[in-house]
Amino acid sequence: MMKDVALPAVIIERDGLIGRIILNRPNQINAINAAIRQDLPEALETLDADPEIRAIVIRGNGARGFCAGADIKEFASAETPTEAQHRLRTQSWVDAFERISTPTIAAIHGVCMGGGLELALGCDIRIASADAIFSLPETGLGLIPGAGGTQRLPRLIGIGAALDLILTNDRLDAAAAYRLNIVTRICDDPVAVFDAADALAHKIASKPPIATRMVRRAVLASSNLTLSEGLALERDLFALLLTTEDRLEAAVAFREKRPPRFSGL
Repeated sequence: MMKDVALPAVIIERDGLIGRIILNRPNQINAINAAIRQDLPEALETLDADPEIRAIVIRGNGARGFCAGADIKEFASAETPTEAQHRLRTQSWVDAFERISTPTIAAIHGVCMGGGLELALGCDIRIASADAIFSLPETGLGLIPGAGGTQRLPRLIGIGAALDLILTNDRLDAAAAYRLNIVTRICDDPVAVFDAADALAHKIASKPPIATRMVRRAVLASSNLTLSEGLALERDLFALLLTTEDRLEAAVAFREKRPPRFSGL
């Protein structure tokens, strides 16, 4: 008799200049357990530290969906409010998205609910297949979204639309998510969404990586800065890029009518 083999909860792949992070609990629709909370930040930081990786795609394994949210079996043992608060403050896995500088793309198919949607909201860009379903069901369970949903979603779609979705626990299909700007692209099926996410990642990875990181930093900072502060940051970052080798290479390649060869310097 063959013994059960524990599979990694998160798989890392490299494909040229892009990296992939694959949630790998397909029998549980990639529900977030302790292993994912530990391994996902480590995977993000590993790829972010790799100078060859210039964009990261995150997707879920299996036909049923991207991620069904928190694994409810882990809620069997009760915590005191103080214990829960300490754990969430010191082990907030979703904060890893704020610590990295590499652009991230969520390739979403099927179920994307609760913590799964919050995970996707941590990414810079979200692409969905037509079968994707989105929801934040926490208030119906006597909770609130606890991995960024109450903060990232209003910044993305506005307070009114975010409260509508969070308070009602309504399920959105991909078309509705697109109208609300939760996702920016829709594909016909899961295979197409994976290919589209990879193609977009490769396109981003083909650009000068320092400029990519700088523009990501400026755009993400914009929601926390006044306009004058944001414009000052933009000017400072623009000035820093003027003397990079990649900026000079782009100008030379344009004059010589050839594809640029970016070095990341």
